[in-house]
Amino acid sequence: MYPRLLSIPHSQSKSAFILGPRGTGKTQWIQTYFKEDIYINLLDGSDYLRLQRAPHQLEQYIPSSYSGWVIIDEIQKIPALLNEVHRLIESRRLKFILTGSSARSLREKGVNLLAGRALRYHMHPLTATEMGADFDLKTALEVGLLPGLSAEEDKRHYLESYVYMYLREEVMQEGIVRSISDFNQFLQVASFSQGCPVNFSAIARECGVSAKIVSGYFSILEDLLIGYFLPVFSRRAKRKLITAAKFYYFDTGVYQILRPRGVLDTSDEIGGVAAESLFLQHLRAVNDYFQLYYNLYYWRTANGHEVDFVAYGEKGFHAFEIKTKNNLNSKDLKGLKQFSMDYPEAKLYLIYGGDRKLYLGNITVLPFMDALIELPNLLQGQ
Repeated sequence: MYPRLLSIPHSQSKSAFILGPRGTGKTQWIQTYFKEDIYINLLDGSDYLRLQRAPHQLEQYIPSSYSGWVIIDEIQKIPALLNEVHRLIESRRLKFILTGSSARSLREKGVNLLAGRALRYHMHPLTATEMGADFDLKTALEVGLLPGLSAEEDKRHYLESYVYMYLREEVMQEGIVRSISDFNQFLQVASFSQGCPVNFSAIARECGVSAKIVSGYFSILEDLLIGYFLPVFSRRAKRKLITAAKFYYFDTGVYQILRPRGVLDTSDEIGGVAAESLFLQHLRAVNDYFQLYYNLYYWRTANGHEVDFVAYGEKGFHAFEIKTKNNLNSKDLKGLKQFSMDYPEAKLYLIYGGDRKLYLGNITVLPFMDALIELPNLLQGQ
């Protein structure tokens, strides 16, 4: 197991939620760092059936004098347990670590009961910092960074099984959608929107369903934590901006396995989106693990000037443009330069496929690998 950047001190007094997609390593991390604490896995059939029938029996798992952590893995399987968790926090001053891979169940059935009583954390796919010398950029772009991949010889088969697992266990079993075949087609069509402003009507026509259904499908991806939207940065806007949010699957490997290939597709086109996605994965992970509290956006004007990512918050203001090419020209700088005219206080970075760190006016140019490794320092102003 790679050392993860997520950190919850054993001495922490408040309970904690750890949210993250299946397969990002929540269970393994907990079993490594909280070996001596009470552990309840709701994917285990016996515990699940017992606590589903009688959530109040949760207290029977905990000795009367116990003062350590009580860990409940995949809490969204029995949302009613949150009532018991709430009661035990109040009555016995117990502290819990609750993991979940579906924000939908928690949001709809009681997560707000713990408002102010539990801190929220997120688990992401692996990062270059966590993998160290084992990190390989080409592999990360092609199959992503789910921890389970490292032990698999057939990585494509692993990813196909991973996607099917979500369809079977999260979508089919909970009856979230009426037609699993329509949803499966949507997953593939949505992959063409990776890194693009989403056009719900166009996707609906491609899938043969209504735009309302497509909007609901995207909400499902967000609720299951396997997809998310990146809004437009519009603070102090001096130009006309587009308004549609961009969509991303949470991991480049998931994107790659869902993205259909055709004779008209180019490796540069798919690879460029994968590189952009991989950088955003790291940006989100670093922001969460180091508790930097940046809000993340992209920026695009109505006449086509664009910056891929904007990180804005109390700790700083950064703009990132991603290019896969080895050699740059003046056109590659245009989006950042336009952004700088409106927001001169922002720090500007162009991430590219070359191997030299460069300084082009107020734009810092970083090789892709260097940018991934230096990102924690960049965002912390070091």
